[in-house]
Amino acid sequence: MTKPFILTGFVLLLCMVRADAQNSRLADSLMGVIQKGADDTLKVEALYSYGELFETSNPDSAFFYYDKGVQLAQKINSPRSIAGACSYYIVVLNNQGRFREALERCKDALAIYLIHGNKRDLCRIHINLGSEWQYLSDLQAAADHYLKGRKLAEELGDKRLLRVASNNLASVFNSLSQFEKGKSYAQSSLALARELKDDYSIASSTINLAVSETSLKQHEAAIGHFREVYQLGLGLNDSLLLMDGWLGIGDNYRDLGRFDSASHYYEKTIQLSTANGYREYELYGYLGFSTVLTKTRQYVRAEQATQKGIALAKELGSQLELKDLYLKAAELYEADGKYKEALSYRKDFEILNDSLLSEKNRTNVNLMEIRFETDKKESTIRALESEKKIQELNLRQKTITNTILWISAAALLTLIAALYLFYRQRQKLQQHRIAELEKEKQLAAAAAVLQGQEEERSRLARDLHDSMGGMLSGIKNSFTNMKDTMIMTPENLQRFEKGLSLLDISINEFRRVAHNMMPEALQKFGLNAALRDFCAGLNSGNNLRVIYQSYDMDEVDLPIPVSTTIYRVVQELLNNTLKHAEATEAVVQVSKEGSKLLITVEDNGKGFTPSEAEPSAGIGWNNIRNRVNFLKGKIDVQSAPGQGTAVNIEINL
Repeated sequence: MTKPFILTGFVLLLCMVRADAQNSRLADSLMGVIQKGADDTLKVEALYSYGELFETSNPDSAFFYYDKGVQLAQKINSPRSIAGACSYYIVVLNNQGRFREALERCKDALAIYLIHGNKRDLCRIHINLGSEWQYLSDLQAAADHYLKGRKLAEELGDKRLLRVASNNLASVFNSLSQFEKGKSYAQSSLALARELKDDYSIASSTINLAVSETSLKQHEAAIGHFREVYQLGLGLNDSLLLMDGWLGIGDNYRDLGRFDSASHYYEKTIQLSTANGYREYELYGYLGFSTVLTKTRQYVRAEQATQKGIALAKELGSQLELKDLYLKAAELYEADGKYKEALSYRKDFEILNDSLLSEKNRTNVNLMEIRFETDKKESTIRALESEKKIQELNLRQKTITNTILWISAAALLTLIAALYLFYRQRQKLQQHRIAELEKEKQLAAAAAVLQGQEEERSRLARDLHDSMGGMLSGIKNSFTNMKDTMIMTPENLQRFEKGLSLLDISINEFRRVAHNMMPEALQKFGLNAALRDFCAGLNSGNNLRVIYQSYDMDEVDLPIPVSTTIYRVVQELLNNTLKHAEATEAVVQVSKEGSKLLITVEDNGKGFTPSEAEPSAGIGWNNIRNRVNFLKGKIDVQSAPGQGTAVNIEINL
């Protein structure tokens, strides 16, 4: 598995390019900005960049300047600069193996970017979050964040970010043994790297592609790609890429049974790594070489290679490789007839293997603990994402601010008043019937009345839409025809045009009234969509801001009578808030937990004392309680003067 890429600073870096601590000119320039520059975001970035000079040589100094930058960003109230520090901190934390702290830094940055950032900020932080989860071995979480970052990169049209996300996904899926997926993402990443003409990116993507092909036993294709990595290493004068290519070629020749060719590349890797002090590559060279020598029955040389590999693995603390070498040594001595030595190394293998399994279990427990501890922060992030979507929707909505022409206004207001009085009178009669039925404990009859009320609403809404809506549209057409046949002054024509525009607004308002009586979204898209639409509509033209949140509701499929009843309960509660609470903000939460549906409507209004002002005395509250009783649910009201009101409803599905 190749190492995931981390995005650092405010610039995408493909190979972790770092400022050289010996570059005194750069250091002096940054220090000049720090000492003489104004307190602004440029100075913040100078502090981060100056700290970056020490990230490998003196991590404590790096943290000192990062902390100074964050303090200045807080002082000048620059949230994006505060979040930007994350990209610097996590490099040092990852170098020190402090992946858990790096993960928390990334989550804090994501929470800030959801409010103050842009798509590019969110894309980078999701890729960094994926890298931290990959370091912590939670590959599913890593893939989730890489996929989010990849989607944002596609929307931005940013090929560099898209390549990094795709390449990291290839690494994750290879680690999950989903090699076809790994190959697909590696191919996508490689195509982008070639388009960008970045040799290091081409090398990284090619390695992931070749790893996928090796695991899929597509050895000839894998050898060709590893040769390309080797050629890139020659062009870039990069010894590590040379050895990546040789090791890959050797592994594929070994799997093909072409042991002479495999030995050649393993020996070249051992020679170059020994000469340059690359101990890890030397270990992998001996690991492969010992396997080939054993298979070709060159037991003396195989024993020498295996013992050198064991010594290197112990020196480097590479427990997985040491375990494999113990097993190879046991198999080697057994094949050579040295059963005592074989038994000794078999015992070493079993002991180390048990230890690694225990370590893996401890890692899994630690990962569960991290998941548990960060669940609350992830819930906050999900809430911020939901709120951001609602705000973006509200920005697209238009507000109705004009008044209609006086003749049209008088006619329309008279019509609406008559309809309202008619509706209120019918509502009072139906509410009176419901109250009588409740007193007589005839719950079944009350349910029938509620259903009849909804049917009446639906019928009335259809009648209004078909008759009065058509009438108003006819008036508009008449005025339009008059315009074509009448000769008017420019001033009168302008007023006439304004009248037609306001008549359009009136028709839309009339349709909104009919829609509220029986929302079309409830029947077409279900309860969740209808409630979200209703809450969003309340944010237009009111001093009350309504936030709607739903959890696990996408797959909830309720019967229309039940959905309608719940919709009316929430509608009535928010109407009460608008009329009586003097609130500026209300939150509606709907969630499914097991076989229960939980509904909460909470506001920051003036509140009341339930014992002194029993809410059930009002007609609206009677409606709410009757509907909840119809659903065999429970309702709880929490309120106090000056502390707002919270209504909690629990319904068994």
